[in-house]
Amino acid sequence: MRSPLTFALLALLAVRAPAQAADPFAYDRQAPLNLRERSRETRGAVVVRDVTFDGGPAPSPAAGAAPVTAYLVAPAEGAGSHPAILYVHWFGDPRTTNRTQFLDEAVALAGRGVVSLLVDAMWSERGWWEARTPETDFSGGARQVVALRRALDLLLAQPGVDPARVAFVGHDFGAMFGAVMGAADRRPACYVLMAPTPRLHDWYLFNVKPADVDAYKAQLAPLDPIGVVGRLAPAPVFYQFAAKDKYVPMPRPTEFYDATRPRKLMATYDSEHALAPPEVAADRVAWLARELRLP
Repeated sequence: MRSPLTFALLALLAVRAPAQAADPFAYDRQAPLNLRERSRETRGAVVVRDVTFDGGPAPSPAAGAAPVTAYLVAPAEGAGSHPAILYVHWFGDPRTTNRTQFLDEAVALAGRGVVSLLVDAMWSERGWWEARTPETDFSGGARQVVALRRALDLLLAQPGVDPARVAFVGHDFGAMFGAVMGAADRRPACYVLMAPTPRLHDWYLFNVKPADVDAYKAQLAPLDPIGVVGRLAPAPVFYQFAAKDKYVPMPRPTEFYDATRPRKLMATYDSEHALAPPEVAADRVAWLARELRLP
């Protein structure tokens, strides 16, 4: 029989025990996507649809769902089973810091039966970099991960998409947030990660200096891809890095490769961070063709 003192101690421990943190990347899988088509264009045997969908809660609950603009690219003839790719762009040249970065690649792959979704991420918004604050970096990043999970929902809902043949391709921030999304959502069967940096604060601290840097780094840790890439297995990962990349210098690429479980592949190109040489895209498409078993 427990004494009153024992019960008092147990009650005190219960009060002091920290509450388990909620999953920051959880979302309502039943919430409607509210897909809206704004326009469409036919390019030969390929249809490019300009769409919006609800990417999850907006920063202010009063604002309702946050819309995401995207391109849905698919074969004009929709019959059959289709592999699929979710593309997420980089933060770099203003002309391609948006869903257009991989559009030509997606159109070419649609000619081989692939359905692709290319989304505008939060860093596509003009002034995003300057408007960031240490106080909102984590919440904004968590919402971006949720938006990518919602993008997967939309991609997998397309007619004929084979859920066993879904790939993720991301560059720069796109690669980083894609890795975090993949650790929380195991639906992609393979990943191409282009020029990511291991930790979000590697770049976020370029233009903001929080009062407590250590606390800031600890808060962002769940968004650090280096901590989760090991959880992408058994999905294979193809890393594409640039030898002249001042934003991702050695040994950061090696750190990623070492943290990733087999199967994994890393290629380094005589390039800067943009990874613009044509062989980069050629290698990526060839690797995706093998993994997605394209005809």
